[in-house]
Amino acid sequence: MPDGFTRTPSGRTVIRLDDVERNLLRSLSEQVIAFVSPDDDGDARDPLAILVGIDDASEVPADPALARLLPDAYKDDDDAASDFRRFTERSLRETKAAHARAVGEALERSGEKVTLSDQEEPSWLGFLNDARLAIGTRIELTDDNHDELAELPEEDPRAGLLDVYDWLTYLQETLVQLHLDDLS
Repeated sequence: MPDGFTRTPSGRTVIRLDDVERNLLRSLSEQVIAFVSPDDDGDARDPLAILVGIDDASEVPADPALARLLPDAYKDDDDAASDFRRFTERSLRETKAAHARAVGEALERSGEKVTLSDQEEPSWLGFLNDARLAIGTRIELTDDNHDELAELPEEDPRAGLLDVYDWLTYLQETLVQLHLDDLS
């Protein structure tokens, strides 16, 4: 497996990516942006609601992957979950899109070596997590079936997605480990 994130002697966070890896991450960032961006329905919403970022509707997304990225805050209280979603979902969607956009921008301005600022690292962590969750949901990955999915024939599209999921997991783990090393 290629190197993940590393720390330079000067303390900068870097990752080296070949063209295929960079293009894959760039494509995933574009897909996450399109996937999580709020649907404004031509902004026919209440102007005050637009100003403060409140949504009129507060339903759990029908798409299982999007529902995984935007879960209910209260499992046992539908009214509280609906209210919470109404007041926070737009902001959460915008934050997830901003994380993906920051990753795409870092990839656009970089060559083989991508150097992250301290401010970009949380965006990369958020993006990697969101992409992993969406892919894992799409391939119906659970704690119990990873090994089973790993034995899928190469022609099964889930096999390739599992490889991407595992790679994103590895990248996320290397970035988290750098932060844990900083704490010790």
